[in-house]
Amino acid sequence: MRVLHVCSEVYPLLKTGGLADVAGALPVALAALGCDARLLVPGFPAFRDGIADRTLVAELPARFGAAAGIKLYHGVLPGTDVAIYMIDAPDLYHRPGDPYADASKHPYADNHRRFALLGWVAAQLAQGLDTFWRPDVVHSHDWHAALAPAYLRAAELATGQRGAASVITVHNLAYQGVFPAYSFGELDLPPSFFDVNGAEFYGQVSFLKAGLYYANKITTVSPTYANEIQSDEQGCGLNGLLRDRAHDLLGILNGVDDAIWNPATDPRIAARFTPSSVAGKAKCKTALQQETGLAVQNSAPLFGVVSRLTEQKGLHLMLAALPDLLHRGGQFVLLGSGDADMERAFRAAAAAHPEQVAVVIGYDEDLSHRIIAGSDVIGVPSRFEPCGLTQLYGLKYGTLPLVRRVGGLADTVVDSALENLADDIATGFVFDRFDDDSLRAALRRAFALFARKSDWKQVQKQAMKQQFGWDRAAAQFMSVYQQIATPRSA
Repeated sequence: MRVLHVCSEVYPLLKTGGLADVAGALPVALAALGCDARLLVPGFPAFRDGIADRTLVAELPARFGAAAGIKLYHGVLPGTDVAIYMIDAPDLYHRPGDPYADASKHPYADNHRRFALLGWVAAQLAQGLDTFWRPDVVHSHDWHAALAPAYLRAAELATGQRGAASVITVHNLAYQGVFPAYSFGELDLPPSFFDVNGAEFYGQVSFLKAGLYYANKITTVSPTYANEIQSDEQGCGLNGLLRDRAHDLLGILNGVDDAIWNPATDPRIAARFTPSSVAGKAKCKTALQQETGLAVQNSAPLFGVVSRLTEQKGLHLMLAALPDLLHRGGQFVLLGSGDADMERAFRAAAAAHPEQVAVVIGYDEDLSHRIIAGSDVIGVPSRFEPCGLTQLYGLKYGTLPLVRRVGGLADTVVDSALENLADDIATGFVFDRFDDDSLRAALRRAFALFARKSDWKQVQKQAMKQQFGWDRAAAQFMSVYQQIATPRSA
């Protein structure tokens, strides 16, 4: 089975969110099952500079605004044996900083052309652009790659021949790649595709809607989220289409890359530890307190947050609960960036309580490991959460997740209620309503459990026993591919 994963970011070369972790880990897990899984990415500077053993595959004429022409390279993702194709189009991709927006955080005006090229090249590879390798399945990730199924369908209509099968994975339905109607004329798709049964979305063009309509199969990143996005509340205007395609929609829970997130081997943390020997975790807490300027103490829990600062992530609830958390003697450390008002509010809390609150605005991969290893509780109080990886990392490191019962958070964390403690299945703290009182009640449960050391250790051990490896997800994806693909010999 040959599978081409089409995406805009891949760890370790370029990461702005969890998509990069998935794109970096899933092809490796698929390879272990005998799948020849490769990647296709835009030629952003991080990829242009980081891909090893680059060789030229093809040169393509100017299109989609790439006046200087387009080159397709083949290389290797560093640290793996995974092959990666890179589209080198300087006019579209050679820009510093954020891959999606300018220095003022405004999306680039030509994003529709930048990411149309990504989907179009995926379809060209499926039609034999690389004479040595052709995919059986093109697997698109999120809106940036969502036009690939549309270009594949257009090629089938033009040639009358069935090409590669297509899968699209929705990592977050809230981000859809919506552009003005006039942009459709620049996408090189058949005019009939601008239709309610196609790419048209309330008079505009939606990349994600096109992918959901034309792909053979749709997956998303947790079973609960697959159900939620068919509802009016979380369907983001696409719930009707998703309900119509429910028989082709499957929730496959994301995994954790054990080579990167493993407290027994993690080189980024102060001390290593395992489920059977957790002494190193206390050293990680002390080291984190020292690094961030918090008072060194272990008498109360340290709550960590590693997150984008957005309303979706529920961080305004955490801000409202912070006085109660501090009154109870707890500590709080945050790594993240986003909403300017939230950034200011968290910085103000750190300035007012420097021994109890530490805030780092930005993103630092190494520090994220140290926060998850050194905290007692990791907070993910999201309004909606397709899967969430932070809580999975927390479970792995014995850092009990405090989450809202939604999406992948509901699928992965079991509340420390009395009956769950009695059955030895509790792994964290779960609340239901998206409001201040519900979060504060969950915080109180965390403080109460922390005071009962034997129960805390029991839950911590149960958390670290959870298995969320990529092998299970890879097997499910292989099943999906086998349902839709017609393998070729060349």
